[in-house]
Amino acid sequence: MTITIDRPEAPAGPPKLDRDALRRAQAETLDTPRMAYSLLAKMMFKPVDLMYGKQGSFTKFAMLEVIARVPYQAWERMGYWAVHRYAGRSVLAKRVFERIVEARADQDNEQWHLLIMQDLIQRNGMKQNWLLHKVAPWFISFFYYHVSWVLFLVRPEASYRLNAEFEDHAEHEYMTFVADNPDLEFMPDPGTYADEYGRYRSVADLMRQIGHDERVHKLASLENVKDPHWAPTR
Repeated sequence: MTITIDRPEAPAGPPKLDRDALRRAQAETLDTPRMAYSLLAKMMFKPVDLMYGKQGSFTKFAMLEVIARVPYQAWERMGYWAVHRYAGRSVLAKRVFERIVEARADQDNEQWHLLIMQDLIQRNGMKQNWLLHKVAPWFISFFYYHVSWVLFLVRPEASYRLNAEFEDHAEHEYMTFVADNPDLEFMPDPGTYADEYGRYRSVADLMRQIGHDERVHKLASLENVKDPHWAPTR
């Protein structure tokens, strides 16, 4: 007998804000202290600052977005493993699958961020070094993936907390970058991915939207710290 499970509807993703709301979101971020980052988080942030500079840039953000997808990929992998394990417990299996769909949606959102950053890099004629923008992201992502995977296996709350710290860092980096570069207000949004991501009045607003997306991801991970929904070891 074949059992069919309806696929959960993919989340709509972070809300798209208008110009005034984006400015308010930026002000809220800049007025909010950063989280108290763990040693693991600092072990990722420090090398990135050393290699790409403490100041934000399109190339640095492209690097961060490569890494940002990693925990969602790890959770998705663990989710499929858990669905197989809990196949005989339909309610739990369905809940796990819902978490897979959420992780996939968050991962896709981060992928749009990466595509947008790469488009801005190309449009501004910026060069990307093979070592810094191909090899280094792979090594850092490899480390982050396995840390996220192991933490989720042993203590899922810690994996969610680490991702919240990463997203908090990204949120502040984007909003600070816009504040430090007022010329972005006069740079039109090229709208390359407008159909998928929305069109904004300026690159400044586009970056604010991405920063707000990271806040939404952070808050979702913090909620999951309180209730990880499912844990393979339990």
